[in-house]
Amino acid sequence: MDHFELRNGVLHAEDVPLTAIADAVGTPVYVYSRATFTRHVRVFKEALAALPKVHIAFAVKSNPNLAVLKLMQREGLGADVVSGGEMARALAVGMPAADIVFSGVGKQAREMIAGLEAGVGQFNIESEEEGLELAVLAEERGLRAACALRVNPDVDARTHAKISTGKAENKFGVPIDRASGIYARLATLPGLDMRGVAVHIGSQLADLAPLEEAFIKLGELIAEIRASGCSVTHADLGGGLGVPYKAGDVFPSPADYGAMVARVTKDWGVTLMFEPGRVISGNAGVLLTRVIRVKRSSNRAPFVIVDAAMNDLARPAMYGAWHDFDAVQPTGERMTAHIVGPICETGDTFAMDREMDALVAGDLAVFRTAGAYGATMASSYNSRGFVAEVMVDGDKFAVVADRILPEVITAAERVPDWLE
Repeated sequence: MDHFELRNGVLHAEDVPLTAIADAVGTPVYVYSRATFTRHVRVFKEALAALPKVHIAFAVKSNPNLAVLKLMQREGLGADVVSGGEMARALAVGMPAADIVFSGVGKQAREMIAGLEAGVGQFNIESEEEGLELAVLAEERGLRAACALRVNPDVDARTHAKISTGKAENKFGVPIDRASGIYARLATLPGLDMRGVAVHIGSQLADLAPLEEAFIKLGELIAEIRASGCSVTHADLGGGLGVPYKAGDVFPSPADYGAMVARVTKDWGVTLMFEPGRVISGNAGVLLTRVIRVKRSSNRAPFVIVDAAMNDLARPAMYGAWHDFDAVQPTGERMTAHIVGPICETGDTFAMDREMDALVAGDLAVFRTAGAYGATMASSYNSRGFVAEVMVDGDKFAVVADRILPEVITAAERVPDWLE
């Protein structure tokens, strides 16, 4: 459920007509619904309420906007970060360092030092080499880093290949058949407090079976590690729950997920950690765009050219992803068209032969389910600048990220003297 609904023929975000936001801020612009974010957080927390010990860390990479992170902090969530920049954002909105989990396969020394000095609650170690480096950095500072070892269970998440992270050929984690030995060796290092294991097999999962398979393997690993004499007090189960991008799609509910987790982990005796991202933020945002023109072509569907582009919303170009596309003021008429942006790339195509609301030049429309992996993946390709972001709360809205104009980006560049 989200809070983007038609009222009196105009699409609203909560109580604000999207036409008002377009008039005030311009397009393209991301529009977020506070009520939708809040509802999704509470539904997810409720789904896990029966579990004895739980820590939930919002996956910052899905939507790192400061207003979004502040909302997560006020709802009691921590942060799952994969860079020093994401950690700084989480700290900036008041998230306790102890509630931050530092993940990521390529942590640099300066980022690990920043995490140690901030006092982050857990590092998810991706390799033995990383663990050895972190141990030295921690010991040099008289610290012990609380750590979980991320394992690769070689489970096919049955999602898009570019967001699958738990197969043997993926870059993430250590092979599960070597994990016990690596854990034991790292546990001897004075700079590390090895306290747990972690797994994350991919994003946008439409089936709980791969997750259950991975969690069963993780449970067996916990037993193996304990049998070797090491302690395991935490298990990070990652994220990955999918959301419907297309009307009519059905995905497992957080309640179904929570029930599965409770059944599989009932004898583990650990604090369970979760890293939801898309399931919280996906349907909490739309990308509001305006039609530049409709280009007719012989014997083909017309091209609806909008002012949003692949630099604003990369998922269709990168993953072939579907986003529902709806008129802000639908007339009831329909058309079949290709939806494209203005960038000089054939890949700047949002949809081909899409059956959709009829649109003409100047009309407003939205790409739905754009709250996750939308603005955060934007670029300035074709010197277009960066899209603005707005958050709605009831009948009011605020710009939570300014539009960064091309001239601002140009001003940060320099021509060296020897080229003058």
